[in-house]
Amino acid sequence: MNRSEPMAPVQQVWFRADGKLPDNQVLHTCLLTYASGMTLLDTTPMPHGTGAIGGDAQMASLDHAMWFHGTFRADEWLLYDQHTPASTGARGLATGRVFTHDGRLIASVMQEGLIRKVESSS
Repeated sequence: MNRSEPMAPVQQVWFRADGKLPDNQVLHTCLLTYASGMTLLDTTPMPHGTGAIGGDAQMASLDHAMWFHGTFRADEWLLYDQHTPASTGARGLATGRVFTHDGRLIASVMQEGLIRKVESSS
């Protein structure tokens, strides 16, 4: 994927915890909360032809909120559907929805971040 060209501000990521976890919903919720911040802001620079993956942007989270809609297991496959409705003035807003493998919505996420393009030192 060439992130030097403007792209639609959307991405989908499948993820799960490695191995079998205990039947403790608090643990599963904590793991999803941690994972929810790993890729969400990556959608914010996409419409500008830059990205965190290529190393030409610095990003920092300004705020992060989650709403949980039911029980789930973090050691089963979850789909993270991510979208950026606004990205301008060095700030980006990203939204996410997390679904179980059978299509049940289990969490909604919003994150705002600061995005700065890294200037080359050459």
